[in-house]
Amino acid sequence: MIEFGEDEIVVRAGGRWARMTHGEMELSDGGKAAFGLNEDGTVTLDGKMDEMDFAAERITRELMR
Repeated sequence: MIEFGEDEIVVRAGGRWARMTHGEMELSDGGKAAFGLNEDGTVTLDGKMDEMDFAAERITRELMR
């Protein structure tokens, strides 16, 4: 399930979740990483820039572990 708010996006899979704000991603297991949506359609996640779909795949893999 994906929840969109004015200042955050929350993705849930079972009991796990990832919460993304303008500058950070927080995981239900306590992990945190720098996060940013860029104007060119890319995502910066923990210092790595990826196309949005690849970043979504990385986040999904984290949730499914």
